[in-house]
Amino acid sequence: MKLGILINTDRHLEAISGMTRAALANGHEVFLFAMDDGTRLLTNAGYIALCQLPGVKMSFCQESATHKGVSFDTLPGQIAAGSQLQNAMMGQQADRVIIL
Repeated sequence: MKLGILINTDRHLEAISGMTRAALANGHEVFLFAMDDGTRLLTNAGYIALCQLPGVKMSFCQESATHKGVSFDTLPGQIAAGSQLQNAMMGQQADRVIIL
């Protein structure tokens, strides 16, 4: 199964991390897409570390990050800067999507 997590707030890092790790432990893939206030998590080392886990694909809305004043120049290459296209692709590829 492929789980998508759409992150539009910066308030649920513990839940995001827990769901991601639980899904991976059960053999699932996880797509994370951050937009709006969720892009603020790009400054959190705990969130960024999720991109290192096998089976995780991460991306974010570059326009949202810019609008929120979030710097993304030093992010690992595994975290893709994109647009709402990445959100739409996640929605199409995922079997289930959770919005936080």
